[in-house]
Amino acid sequence: MTDAGHCILARYKRTQDHGDLDHAIKDFERASDLCPVDHPYRPAALSNLATAKFVSCQVNGTYLDLDIPISLFQDALDMRPTGHPDRPLTQLHLALALLSRCAKRGFQADADVAKELLNEVRNVSLADSHLSRAALLAIETSALVRSTDANTLRAEGPIASMLPWSPNELADRAELCLHTYDPHAMDEVISLHYDALGYYSTANDRRGQLLCNLSIMLVTRFERRGNSQDLDEAIALQKEALALRPIGHTARSESLNNLANQLSTRFQHRGNDQDLDEAIVLNREALALHPVGHADRSRSLNNLAIQLSTRFQHRGNDQDLDEAVMFHREALALRPVGHIDRSSSLNNLASQLSTRFQHRGNDQDLDEATVLNREALALNPVGHAYRSRSLNNLATQLSTRFQHRYNDQDLDEAIMLHREALALRPVSHTDRSSSLNNLSNQLFARFEHRGNDQDLDEAVMLHREALALRPVGHTDRSSSLDNLASQLSTRFQHRGNDQDLDEAIMLHREALPLRPVGHTYRFMSLNNLATQLSTRFRHRGNDQDLQESLENLRCALTLLTQHDPRQILVRHWVRHADQHSHGTELEAYATSMQLLDAFMSATASVSSRHHIMKEFQSTLAVNAASCALRRGEVCRAVELLEQGRTLIWNQMARFRMPLDSLQDRGAHAEALVKKFRDLSSILDRPPSNHLEGTSRVDVEARATKYRCLVEEWNTALKGIRKIEGFDRFLLAPLFSELQDAARDGPIIVLIASKSSCNAIIVPHKGHPVSVELAIDVERLVRLVNALQLTVAKDSSPQNSQREKQAKLVEALRQLWVEVVHPVVKNLAGVAKPGSRIWWCPTSFFNFLPLHAAGEYRPNGTNLSQLYISSYTPSLTALIKARRHRDRALPVSFAAIGQNRPSGYLFALPCVEPELDLVKSLLPPSPTVSFTKVTSNQSTKSAALRILRDNHWVHFSCHGTQDFVEPFKSAFLMRDEPLRLLDISHTDLSRHEFAFLSACQTAVGDFETPDEAIHLAAGLQFSGVKSVIGTFWNVNDSTVQRLVEAFYKEFCGDGKMNSKRAARALHKAVQSLKDLPLDQRIVFMHIGV
Repeated sequence: MTDAGHCILARYKRTQDHGDLDHAIKDFERASDLCPVDHPYRPAALSNLATAKFVSCQVNGTYLDLDIPISLFQDALDMRPTGHPDRPLTQLHLALALLSRCAKRGFQADADVAKELLNEVRNVSLADSHLSRAALLAIETSALVRSTDANTLRAEGPIASMLPWSPNELADRAELCLHTYDPHAMDEVISLHYDALGYYSTANDRRGQLLCNLSIMLVTRFERRGNSQDLDEAIALQKEALALRPIGHTARSESLNNLANQLSTRFQHRGNDQDLDEAIVLNREALALHPVGHADRSRSLNNLAIQLSTRFQHRGNDQDLDEAVMFHREALALRPVGHIDRSSSLNNLASQLSTRFQHRGNDQDLDEATVLNREALALNPVGHAYRSRSLNNLATQLSTRFQHRYNDQDLDEAIMLHREALALRPVSHTDRSSSLNNLSNQLFARFEHRGNDQDLDEAVMLHREALALRPVGHTDRSSSLDNLASQLSTRFQHRGNDQDLDEAIMLHREALPLRPVGHTYRFMSLNNLATQLSTRFRHRGNDQDLQESLENLRCALTLLTQHDPRQILVRHWVRHADQHSHGTELEAYATSMQLLDAFMSATASVSSRHHIMKEFQSTLAVNAASCALRRGEVCRAVELLEQGRTLIWNQMARFRMPLDSLQDRGAHAEALVKKFRDLSSILDRPPSNHLEGTSRVDVEARATKYRCLVEEWNTALKGIRKIEGFDRFLLAPLFSELQDAARDGPIIVLIASKSSCNAIIVPHKGHPVSVELAIDVERLVRLVNALQLTVAKDSSPQNSQREKQAKLVEALRQLWVEVVHPVVKNLAGVAKPGSRIWWCPTSFFNFLPLHAAGEYRPNGTNLSQLYISSYTPSLTALIKARRHRDRALPVSFAAIGQNRPSGYLFALPCVEPELDLVKSLLPPSPTVSFTKVTSNQSTKSAALRILRDNHWVHFSCHGTQDFVEPFKSAFLMRDEPLRLLDISHTDLSRHEFAFLSACQTAVGDFETPDEAIHLAAGLQFSGVKSVIGTFWNVNDSTVQRLVEAFYKEFCGDGKMNSKRAARALHKAVQSLKDLPLDQRIVFMHIGV
C-alpha cells in the first residue's frame, strides 16, 4: 500500500491529476489501518497520510480540514522521541502545517508552536544543513504571516515545497523500482532522491544512505538505457558517500564495495585502466576491513579476485592471476560443504585455474578445475535453479581439456552437458541464447576435429537462433553477430558458397556500429571485418575489398594502446599490404612502433620497459626500414629506424629536453613550460624500490599515479605542439633533421632483416645511398657467433694464440668482403681517405668490430688504412652530442680505479699504476684539474659523485655486461657495483669525455640489441660527448700500453679537445702492431 501510494502521489506531482491525489490518500489510509499503534512503521504511515492530506487541503482550498494532517503529524511526532533520526523532519512538517493554518485562520498559537518546533529543528541540525535552512526559511515565513492579512496565500508556495520524503520511504520506493521496469517510476524516484538530498547536510548520517541509494538507482538506469552520464554521476555520488564514511565507520566496507563495482562497470564500458586500478585498490581496503573470522570476508575475497582476473585479462600480469587464484582458494575454504555459496566459489576458482592453464599450460590446473566443476555440478542436482550454469561450466572445462589432449570423450561429454543445459533453458529463459552459443561452439569444434558437416550446419542453426534472441538493443547482439559470421566464414571455406561469405561480411558490418569508438572490443570487430574482406578479395579480386580491409586493420591498430593483440594485427596488416603491394605497409610499421612507445611509457622503471621490449618483435624497426628500402624510400627507412630503436633511452631523454626558446612566447607558453618541466622532473626520478612486505595496494597506487602523471605530461606536450614553430616538438625526427648527424662525416647505417641486409650511407648534404650487402641474416648470425667464440678462447699456449688469431683474421676478412667493402666502394664521393666515418649498426651488426674489418694480407686493404671509424647507437644521439657546450668550463679530469672489488679474491695489478700513468700524460694544472680516486676510495657512492662532478673521466676497473638485466651492467667498485641504471639517472649533460678501461663496456644484450643497453652507450645517452669502450675482455698486460699511446696522441700537445678521441685511438692502435690482434681491436669509439 505504501509503495503504491508513493508512486501515485509522485505521479500526481507530475500530472496534477486530482484523481491520483485521492487515490494516494486511500492507499496511505489502508496502510495506516494495517499498522496498529505499537507497529514500528506506524509513525511513517501516519506521516505519509498526513503529507498527502496536507497537499489535498492546499490544492482543494479546504483549509478547515487542516486539523486532520496537523493531528496526524502530531501523532507521528509523539512516536518519534528526542534523538529519533526522523524527529526533526516530522517537526518541520508539523510546523509547516501549523503555519498554513495560522495563515488561513489567524491562530497566533499555531505560529508560536511552529516557531518553537522550528527552533528545535535548528538546534539539533548543523547551521549549514539543508534541514536547518528549511527551518530558517519557515521561521521567516511565519514572520511574514504575522505581518500580513490572515487570508493571504503568500506563505503557501514555500510551505508546500518543503515536504521531502524520508530516506526510509525513498529506500522502499527504490527497492520497488529495482524489481520493476517502469521507466517513469525510475525517473521519479531518482528525482525524489535528489530533492531529499537538499535536506540532509554532510553531518547527517542519513545523507550517506541517500547517496548510496541514488547511486545504485543511477547505475540501474545506466544498465537499462546506456546513458554513460548516469554512470559517471553514480560514481561521483558513491565517492561522496565514501567520504562520509571514514575509517572506522560501520558502513565503510559497503561503500568501498559499491564504488569498486561501479568503477569496474565503467572500465568494462570504456576500458580506462585507471578505473580498474582504483576498483582493485578499493576492494583491497574492503578486504582489510573484513579480517579472518568476519562474516563478509569470503564475499570481499571473491570481489577482489574477480577484479584481479579482469586486470590479468587486460594486461597479462601473471601476479594478478596468481593472486586471483589464491583469493578464490581462501574464499572456497570459508565456504565448506553445506555453505549456500560453495558451488559459486567452486566455479570461480575453477574458472581462474582454467585461465591459468591456458596462460601457462600446467595440466594440474586444468584437471583441478574440472574436478571443482564436477563437485559444483553435484551440489546442483536435477531441479536446482543453478544446474544449467554448472552444466555449462563443466562443459567448458572439458572442452578446454579436449583442445589440449584431443580426447574425444571430453568433447562428446561437453556437447552432452551443453545439450542438457539448453534443455533447462526453454525459449523464454533469459540465458537460452548463451546456451545456444555454447553448444554451437562445441559442435563447431567437433566439426573441425572430425569433419562432420551435420555438426557445422547445426552450429550455424543454433547461432541463428541465439542471434534472434538478441534483438537490436541487446547487450550481446554484437557478440552473436560475430559468432554467426565466423561459422558462416568457415562454411564458406569448407564448401565455397559465396552466399555464406557475403552474409558473414554483412553480419560483421552490423556488429561494428554496435561497438562504437571507445568500446573495449571495437578493435576486434574491425579486425574480424578486415579478415573477411581480405578473404573475399582473394576469392574475387575486388580491389575495394582489399582497400577496406586494410583501412579497418589500420583503425583497429590505432585503437590499441595497452592490449597484447597489437602485434597480431600488425602482422596481418603488414602481411596483406606486402602480399598485394599496398601502400599502407609502412604506416602499419610506424603505427606499431608508436603503440609500443606508448605502451612502454606507462611503466615507471627502465627495467620494466626492457622486459616489455623483450616481449615484442626485436626486429620491428629493421623490418620496417627494410620494407621502406624495397619500396625505394631510403630517407623513410632512416626515419623508421630512428623511431623504432633505442626507445628506452629516447623516453628518458624526453624528460630532459630543454625548452629555453619558449620562455619569451607569452604567459600561456611560460605556464606550459613550467608544467612540462615539473612533470618531466617527477617522471625522470628513479622509482623507489618496493621493500619486501610492501602491500600490493601501495604498489598499485604508485603505478596508477605514474600513469596519471604520464597522461598529464602528454597533455602538456600537446599544448606545446600547438605553439607556432613547435608543432614537431618531440615527434619522430624527419630525415632532413637527422642528416645533421653527418656534419663531420658520413653515417653508415647497417640493416639486417630476413629479406635482406643493407647499408645506408647518410651524407651531410644530398641524398642517402642504399647499398645491398653480400651477407644475409643467417650468415651474419654465424659470423657473430664465430667471432664471439674466438675472442672468448683462452690463448695462453703459443699454438692456441696462433689458432685464435687465425680464426679472428678469417672472421674479419668475411666482415670486410660481405659487409664493409661494399660500403667502402660507395664512400669515394662522400668521404676523403683519412677522414672520419660513423657506423650506426642495427640488430646483429651491433656485435661486430666493423672498424677492424680488412683483408689482413700483405699489400691488402684494411678499413683502418682508409678511414677513422667511430660508432653511434643512433643519429639522434650523435646530434645531441654535438650540441654547443660552454667552452669556458675548466677541464676537471677524474681517474677512478678499483683493483679488487667486493667479492673478488685477487687484485688487478695494473689499476693503480694506470691511474698514475694517466695523470702523468695529462697537461698539468691549471690546464687540467686532476682528481685521483684510488681503490681504497672508490666506493659506489664516491665513484658516482666523482663522475657527476668531473666532466672528463677515466675508469680503470672490472666491467661486466649483464645479458639478462642489461641495466645492471656495471663498473665494479669496492663495496657494490656502480650500475648502468645509476648512471642513466645522473645528469652528465656537460660532460666531454670518458675512457672505459674495463671489460665488456660496449657489448649490449642479444635479446634487444637495438636498444644499445651497455655502459658506453649509456654514458653517451646521459650526456657524455665522446666515449671509448670495449667490445670484449681486455688484458692487463697490454691495456697500459694502449692507454699510454692514446693519451700521448690525445693531449700530448697540452690541449684538451674531446673531438680528438677517435683520431687518437686510431693512431694509438696503428702504433701498437705487436699487440695481439684481439687486444688491438677491442677498443672502440662512440660519439663526436
